[in-house]
Order: sequence, then C-alpha cells, then structure tokens
Amino acid sequence: MRRSDDPSVSVVIPTRNEARNLQAVLPTIASIRPAVHEVIVVDGNSVDGTVETARQVLPWVRIVEQTRKGKGNALACGFAAATGDIIVMFDADGSADPAEIPAFVAALKAGADFAKGSRFARGGGSADITLLRRTGNAGLNGVANALFGTRHSDLCYGYNAFWIDLLPQLQLPPIETPATDNGLLLWGDGFEIETVLACRVAAAGLRVTEVPSYERQRYFGVTNLRTFADGLRVLRTLAAERRRATRQRSVHAGPGTAGPTSSSLDTRADRPTTTGSMR
Repeated sequence: MRRSDDPSVSVVIPTRNEARNLQAVLPTIASIRPAVHEVIVVDGNSVDGTVETARQVLPWVRIVEQTRKGKGNALACGFAAATGDIIVMFDADGSADPAEIPAFVAALKAGADFAKGSRFARGGGSADITLLRRTGNAGLNGVANALFGTRHSDLCYGYNAFWIDLLPQLQLPPIETPATDNGLLLWGDGFEIETVLACRVAAAGLRVTEVPSYERQRYFGVTNLRTFADGLRVLRTLAAERRRATRQRSVHAGPGTAGPTSSSLDTRADRPTTTGSMR
C-alpha cells in the first residue's frame, strides 16, 4: 500500500475529567504547523465539563464518547473515528509536548510503520519520573525485549504515532462489544494498551522508530496510575501477548515455514536499549 507523502494527522486524546488540562493543551495542538487534520477528544463520562470545555476552547474539535471503560477502549474509539493518514496518541494531562508531533510524523514519513516515543532516547527526558517507576519499567522493558526480540528503551510510554492502515493488524477489542456484566475490563481496554500495541507491532514484524520525547509534569489533577498494580498488569500483558504471538505464528506458519519476524527498531550507537520508566 502506497502511503501519502503529505499525510493528514489525527490526534486522539482520551479524557476523563480533564477540563482544566484541555484549556491549556488544545490551543497548543491547534498552533502546530503544519496543522493537524483533526483533534479527537474521546470522553469517558466526565462530570467536570470536559466536553463543553473542549468545544469552547477548540470549536472544530471532534467529540467521541467511549463505548466502555478504560484508556484502551477510549483510544480504540478514537482510532475508529479517525480519518487522517496518521494517528497520534496524545495524553490530555499536559505531560506530552505538542511541538513534538512533527518529529513523530517525520519518523513515519521516513519509513517507520510505528513511531514510539521514548523519554530515554538521546534528546528525551522526564520531569515526572520517580526512581521506583524508573526501576520498574527498566525490568519490564528488559522482559519485553527478551520476549519479542525488540530493542525498545521506553516500553510503557503512551506518546506514539502510527499509520492508520495498521489498525486491522492491531486487532483491538471491537468498540461495539458490550461491557462485561461483572465490570471487568476487556483485554486491551485498560492501561495495558501501550504494552499491547508494542507487543502486537513487534509480533507483526512492523518497522518501529523511536522518537526522543520529553515528558512534562501534568498541569492539574493527579495520575490514575497505580505503580505496583499497573506494573503487574503490564507483566501479565507481556506474558499473554507472547502466548498470543506464539499461537498466531503456529497457525500461519506451515511446515518448514518461519513465522513473522520481530519488529525492526531504528537504533544508533548512542541510543539506550534497556532503560526506561513506568508511567
């Protein structure tokens, strides 16, 4: 499939009670040049006027209501609604810098299928990292690289971009599937979404380029991240996605035929390989 030399960009922002942050974030996204094609705010039953604020601050914003709960479902709903050639995953809390969007687009135009933000590539960094989270993700990062043959430096970072034609290969839970009766999230609907995407991109043998990114402190509110609980969920995700990749490889590979290769990652000698932080 031939991809556009002048791709349109859809920015997908999952939100839940992020009205104050959107007041600061949306104008900066709108000021990016070249201009983004659309900004999609996916709302998860906010009660603080998130939707109203988004429309007031950015009149041309697109509002999508997520169909279930969880960040993963919110992103999937935004992906399904996107009409651009490239999708950029963007957090609403102010931690991501919109000025970096052109760098993600440039990486994709240069040949990558998936542009993975990294706070630990040269030129990246973080103002919102703790030693515990740094240590936790270093371990998780090492496990992921060992299981999938990757050389990621920042497994759990959520600032990523990819060509929209990848969506069928990612096989995220269908957004029209009803929520479970017991309130449990479907696999891929929660904070494990970044890890799920990284694993499935690797299993599909897609080309990944790391983009240096600087993580800022959130503007307002507190994070929903639970260091130990979410770290354990990421570890379970790695194990489950490895089993999934193995099953798919055995189905698609006939006798004497190799299965899909691991993803290739653009690396340079000065690029770190196994350090990271858990977000």
